[in-house]
Amino acid sequence: MRTIGTVVRGVRAPIFQSGDDLACEVAKAVFAASEEANAPLRDRDVVAVTESVVARTQGNYATLEQIADDVRAKIPAGEDGRRVAAIVFPILSRNRFSLLLKAISMGVDKLYIVLKYPADEVGNELISLDKLEEKGVDPYRDVLTESKYRELFGEKVLHPFTGMDYVQLYREYAPNSEILLANDARAVLPYTKDVIACDIHTRARTVRLLKAAGARTALTLADLLNAPVDGSGYNPDFGLYGSNMATADSVKLFPRECEKFVEKLAGLLREKSGRQVEVMVYGDGAFKDPVGGIWELADPVVSPAYTEGLDGRPNEIKLKYLADTQLRGESREQAAEDAKKAIRAKAACLTGQMASQGTTPRRLTDLLGSLSDLTSGSGDKGTPIVWIQGYFDTYAAD
Repeated sequence: MRTIGTVVRGVRAPIFQSGDDLACEVAKAVFAASEEANAPLRDRDVVAVTESVVARTQGNYATLEQIADDVRAKIPAGEDGRRVAAIVFPILSRNRFSLLLKAISMGVDKLYIVLKYPADEVGNELISLDKLEEKGVDPYRDVLTESKYRELFGEKVLHPFTGMDYVQLYREYAPNSEILLANDARAVLPYTKDVIACDIHTRARTVRLLKAAGARTALTLADLLNAPVDGSGYNPDFGLYGSNMATADSVKLFPRECEKFVEKLAGLLREKSGRQVEVMVYGDGAFKDPVGGIWELADPVVSPAYTEGLDGRPNEIKLKYLADTQLRGESREQAAEDAKKAIRAKAACLTGQMASQGTTPRRLTDLLGSLSDLTSGSGDKGTPIVWIQGYFDTYAAD
């Protein structure tokens, strides 16, 4: 029996710059790694490339002023000529949102900021549930002004991981703002009818509720920088979603046209190796930190593009279930043989069957993207490429 299953390798690469032919550079790095590891590429290997380097080589950047110009174009002025708008449910992040907040505030005369509490969409905590209960606050109904928030919870409320007071920080980035804490986006409509929904995965519902409640303008971050502004980068599908701080006055946007990139890279890998290698672009994985409670997925999707062979979900038999049921009491050799027979004979779709209980019915690209994100990390490893072998193997593979 072959004793090695899935192998995941972080592949080191040069520091990519705008204009680089990324597909060619990634192919070179993968083949160099293959030679160093003495491991030839195989059919159904997966090469995953982080969205960050795709966006950088595309030059997909925007300045704060370009974002502010787009805000001015899309938020109407009132009868007095002033633009008064609100943003609802932004995540609490210096890297992900602080510069977007600054740019949006530059585009309006007055800004209302509605923060979810006790935590934002991805789990960053403003207040603990214990403190809410201690003060008798009902997060489902109560709307807190900034002054009420301070009265209840103190003049300095620090995030347990970052040590930041995000209410204070966001007021500094948007000095023309007022902050409210609420979990119903409609709570801001008495202040302004022009709203930008900043939540990521619940944005469609937020916009629907706002429009039904009488909002004049109900945009999302996907509606900003969804086309070039004065030569800026852009993303037609996600706009500002998935962006990150680049410099003090610019952000790097989520990459666009990733389909072209993955097909080109896949072609280069197959041409030289003679193998059917799958390719994907990945961003944030989809997993939750058990201690901090932070949900990692701040990008709009885990994978914006991937080759056809990565479409679908796992269809796997739970070996632990087999071992405790039909293989129970068998000799080691017989159990191994019967397990292989069961795997080879499994139905094309195991959904709802006991034999698949406890397996993960997530999309393959979400699973592979999480694996890749955990492998490459976001620090100083220098491995924006992840090469995965044996992911689709089973116990029955010789």
